Amino acid sequence: MDGRDTQVADTNSLGPLGPVLLGGLLEQAVNNLSLGIVLFDADRKVIYCNQRYTQIYGLSPEDVRAGTPTRNLIQHRLKLGLKTRDEASAYIRRRTEGEIVSERTVQEFADGRIIAYSIRPLPGGGGMATHEDITEREELSARLTERNLQFDTAINNMSQGLCFFDANHRLIVCNTQYIDMYGLPPERVRPGTPVSEILDLRFAAGSVPAMTRDEYVKWRTAVAISAEPTDSIVEMQNGRTFKIRHRPMPDLGWVATHEDITEQRHAELKIAHMAHHDALTNLANRALLGQHLEQAFAAGATFAIHHIDLDKFKSVNDTLGHHAGDALLKVVSERLRKLVRPGDIIARMGGDEFIVLQTPIVDRNDASALAEHIIGQMNLPFELDGQQTIAGASIGIAIVPGDGATPEQALRKADLALYRAKSEGRGTYRFFEPAMDEQVQNRRALELDLRKALAAGEFELYYQPLVQTETGEISGVEALIRWRHPQRGLIAPNSFIPLAEEVGLIVPIGEWVIRQACMTASRWPDRLHIAVNISAAQFQHPGLAEVIVRALAASGLDPRRLEIEITESVLLQDKNGTLAMLHRLRALGIRIAMDDFGTGYSSLTYLQCFPFDKIKIDRSFIRDIATDAGSLNIVRAIAALANGMGMGATAEGVETREQLDRIAAEGCTEVQGFFFSRPLPAAEIERKFLSTEAPAVLDRFAAA
Repeated sequence: MDGRDTQVADTNSLGPLGPVLLGGLLEQAVNNLSLGIVLFDADRKVIYCNQRYTQIYGLSPEDVRAGTPTRNLIQHRLKLGLKTRDEASAYIRRRTEGEIVSERTVQEFADGRIIAYSIRPLPGGGGMATHEDITEREELSARLTERNLQFDTAINNMSQGLCFFDANHRLIVCNTQYIDMYGLPPERVRPGTPVSEILDLRFAAGSVPAMTRDEYVKWRTAVAISAEPTDSIVEMQNGRTFKIRHRPMPDLGWVATHEDITEQRHAELKIAHMAHHDALTNLANRALLGQHLEQAFAAGATFAIHHIDLDKFKSVNDTLGHHAGDALLKVVSERLRKLVRPGDIIARMGGDEFIVLQTPIVDRNDASALAEHIIGQMNLPFELDGQQTIAGASIGIAIVPGDGATPEQALRKADLALYRAKSEGRGTYRFFEPAMDEQVQNRRALELDLRKALAAGEFELYYQPLVQTETGEISGVEALIRWRHPQRGLIAPNSFIPLAEEVGLIVPIGEWVIRQACMTASRWPDRLHIAVNISAAQFQHPGLAEVIVRALAASGLDPRRLEIEITESVLLQDKNGTLAMLHRLRALGIRIAMDDFGTGYSSLTYLQCFPFDKIKIDRSFIRDIATDAGSLNIVRAIAALANGMGMGATAEGVETREQLDRIAAEGCTEVQGFFFSRPLPAAEIERKFLSTEAPAVLDRFAAA
């Protein structure tokens, strides 16, 4: 009996199919199936099995010959490690007893194999079972499932929204971030959803740009069919900002990522704003002003540049503190905003300087009107920390075209006009004039010469006598600096001292004055004191006391003969530090006088803070004392105040006998002015007043 005979006991039991089934070609085909097939009769005995079945379970033909009980096959599978929920005996009974019913299941083995098992009944009470080894397929499926899970995890944990569309504009896949970003209903966004439907959902959610649907569809279609990658920044109607990166696929579909950059955009805009605006006032800064000036020049219209400087900002800072100064700048900014037109630009240049770009204008009258309004508003009181103050303003104006071909030139000429406005009394405005440029060039040349003057020995001291009203005797002299310029001749101090203070030369020049004055005074009689003016800048210099001590030591001058004159502006700089310095100088025996009394801010307060030796009444009150009752009353009050506080009172600027008589009558103890003598070089002072031929006492009623 051959192998075919051993597998089938009775071909007739297969009915009409028997001879066909066992036909050569059909049998060969059945044996080459990937399925293992077993036919069994109603008694659960094998009728036929193919070779694939024996291969799956490692059986020989003898193990599954015709008539073999299926119980044996089940027991064999159990020995191979078939996993079941039942006990082995119960599992065998369930498979070999009772009615044969259709069943499909998956069998797992201890060695990891997975067999797909299927049974169905056949006519006559038998059945057919198929067995397919699906281990590799299941492993592949598991791997695919794992990969899909990993893919889902990856795309759903991206910070960007992701979507794939095919060539027919239907969704392949998108992540939850994409759905959340656009506020889409998840159940409506499935693979196969047309992009048009997704757009409808987005429009319903308001997560689209400020476009009509047709405009947006047209734009998106152009992007979708583009063969080139595109990156877009899109502002949504709901206030969000998305960055969309579109990348075409080879099959004419596309993939896109959607990134919410709203916060980043806000941060970038904030940084950009900070780069172009002043942090304190939120006005445009120099950089942004430069851009607007470039645009104004390019437009070709007539416009004005107003360079604004606050007249009294420094005093606010000094008296009320820097926090008050900052508050003032903010309020000034708000007032300027209310004065200009929407198209005009206001910029803060730093400190207390502002620029208003008034564009366009018809003519200079427009600029004049705005400048007058600004000055008027700056002269109104400002409320700062419960105190009222006035800022005041000076303005320089440049008109373009005409005053400069570039922004830099126009700004410079507005600055020159501002300088003129400040030099002519402040609280006003001036337009640029060509002569101003020449003046600045002259000033620059003067500055360069001033920087060389000290080393070149070009400074001289002149001296003006101070005379006692009771005796007519010279009680002292005031040292006054002069500059003998090699080309310009003798230059008065009011022509170069402000410049020296501005460029930082006043400290070395002041030191020279102290040394020279002490050296000269040491040759004169002990009854004469020498008065020297000390500027606010010198008082800020930490080495002032040492400079004075060295000058006294080098000259041998008695400290009691040196008199330091200061103005109230010195105390405004650093009241506590200045008072400490004054007490230190007083401890050396040096006399302290307050100069220009009555022209400052808090004179009485300062007199209470420090016991000055002398008060010098400013010449502005002396000039009109004979004709103006107000001036006379002021001089009378100051003299009485000085006498009451044990201080001397010196009247400056006495030029007539009538002034002298009035001053003497009001109780001033000392006078100074042209009535007695103009400032003179040391040799002239010695010849005229200190020589043996000179009278010991001046005739108080005769001019010197």
